[in-house]
Amino acid sequence: MTDAHAHPDSDHHDHHSHDRDETMPFRWSRLVVAIVIVSIILVAACLVQVQSGAATIITRFGNPMRVLTDPGLAFRLPIPLENTINVDLRARSTSSGLQDVGTKDGLRIIAQAYAIWQVPQDPDAIKRFVRSVQNQPDLAAAQIRTFLGSSLETAASNFDLSSLINPDPDKLRINALEAQLKAQITQQLLDTYGLQVVDIGIERLTLPAVTLNATVDRMRAERETIATERAAVGKRKAAEIRSAAERDARVLQADATVKAADIEARSRVEAAQIYGAAYKSAPELYELLRSLDTLGTIVNSNTRLVLRTDAAPFRALVDGPPKVSSTGEAH
Repeated sequence: MTDAHAHPDSDHHDHHSHDRDETMPFRWSRLVVAIVIVSIILVAACLVQVQSGAATIITRFGNPMRVLTDPGLAFRLPIPLENTINVDLRARSTSSGLQDVGTKDGLRIIAQAYAIWQVPQDPDAIKRFVRSVQNQPDLAAAQIRTFLGSSLETAASNFDLSSLINPDPDKLRINALEAQLKAQITQQLLDTYGLQVVDIGIERLTLPAVTLNATVDRMRAERETIATERAAVGKRKAAEIRSAAERDARVLQADATVKAADIEARSRVEAAQIYGAAYKSAPELYELLRSLDTLGTIVNSNTRLVLRTDAAPFRALVDGPPKVSSTGEAH
């Protein structure tokens, strides 16, 4: 009896031992899985993804500890021990809006400037940006607009209106104005807000009504002055050409007069030689011809003379031509 009752108890004990042996591996596997999951969660909580074009600041209890600028994964302590702040490093643009500013010559212009800026990949500048504007790009843009406005007013006062608005491109100095703007605000923005100025330019320049009328009057006066100067130059050149032509004409006339006098002198010499030869060959004929030449010079159709006919040169009319002998001598 005793053996009969002991056998069932032994079977029951063996059955429970077998169940415990089967549940132990299952429990251990669940524990391992739980540990792995927790480990993955802890590792994921300690990983930081740094995006391209951005920086990540690791803070410990609110204090910046380090700045990550290289894209990729990095480790940090889990929250709440360490937190992250992402800072956008991409370039942005900001405009000053239209402003009425004065020029060096006391006139007014409407100007608008723009600025291209970004937070540089410099840890100190990044911390300064987060600390000064609480990592808010819109607040930083508002500060830049303030700087642009005051600098535009100051820089424009160093230039005459004609050097900013002029139909002649060679007289414009827009580049110099932009360079002054950039020089005035670049270092201030970097030191105060941790912002880097990439470029600054003049977006728009126009004239108010009062300045426009003054500019039109000035341009009209300049054009009239240029026209007057060119007319004076033309008149001077015309007078020079006319004077040169008259001088050349006088020279040519003088040369012609000299040549004519020379020709006339030679003709007189030749005539005298001819007359001399004629006188030698026939003195009476020469005297007759000279008398006729004289009559032709002093007597015309309207001349009335009362002279002796036996006197020269009228004697030739009475005596007639001289008679020539057979020997060739005139009588």
